Amino acid sequence: MISTKTIISDLNDIPREWVFEYYLNLTQRLSGQSLKIKSIFSGKDKVPSMCIYIDSNNRYKFKDFSSGYGGDGLNLVMHLFNLGSRGKASFKIMDDYNEYISNNSYIPLEYKPESKYAVSNYEIRHWTTFDKSYWQIYKLNSHLLGEYNVYPLSFYQMTKEDDGRILDSITINGNFIYGYFREDGSLYKIYTPKNKDNKFIKVKDYIQGSDQIKFKSKYLIILSSLKDLMCFKLLEIGNTECIAPDSENSVIPTNLMETYINKFDKVFVLFDNDEPGIKSAQRYQKQYGFDFINLDMSKDLSDSIKDTNIETVREEVFKLLKNKI
Repeated sequence: MISTKTIISDLNDIPREWVFEYYLNLTQRLSGQSLKIKSIFSGKDKVPSMCIYIDSNNRYKFKDFSSGYGGDGLNLVMHLFNLGSRGKASFKIMDDYNEYISNNSYIPLEYKPESKYAVSNYEIRHWTTFDKSYWQIYKLNSHLLGEYNVYPLSFYQMTKEDDGRILDSITINGNFIYGYFREDGSLYKIYTPKNKDNKFIKVKDYIQGSDQIKFKSKYLIILSSLKDLMCFKLLEIGNTECIAPDSENSVIPTNLMETYINKFDKVFVLFDNDEPGIKSAQRYQKQYGFDFINLDMSKDLSDSIKDTNIETVREEVFKLLKNKI
């Protein structure tokens, strides 16, 4: 038990689950489980849209789909109180925690993380007319997909384990299942475009396009997805290279961003033309000073190509870039 007279001066001495329990006013203590609650950032939530979950490092994080906000406890406090930095959020958390334990005791619960399904098996198959017809909508062919190591799968298997003991296993198969692979052959994501409830299954962290980057161009374009990245390659705009984070809401590590900033003359962000996409692009602009390109032809770059044609999109993107250079 932490003494009520203890004065905490190091953020690392504060249980991270307390931050979520306290600021979100949770009625349920956190001990490794995931929660879904109504957004604290929006008064319009009719159904819960804010997820509290354990990441791969066994730390609590949140994702709020109403606002687009996400991250750790520091990010939560920054957004809740409109603080300008993680440092300010740290001081607030320490002040509030010290005040809390002056009148209360706080004993962290023993973690018992929930068993989760993970990809345990898959099989690559040959391209079919079904695959080609789907990707052709975006003018993408198997050659470009192969360049970025996208291959069709006949099935994938999800297994739930606890201490090495298999609790459950499910197998998913169908015509429209695609594996996203790194150059070393490791699977990092599964894409099922026809599954509206769960299009993406993340297997591991990876900055998409980073295996293909050559650092031989002046400009880096950060896009919202691998599909948009490949569509940008179709535009054949010179002096550009591309990457894409896991999603618009995931954060590219600072050390990688510093490398990109040093290697390229300028970095641009081209995310989706919707509220979450624009907010995510603005966060990159605020943190790093990147210019963001708002392509307002459709929801995103790939849909713009689908709805018009490559030449029309090329002209519009080129014009937007030219105005920023």
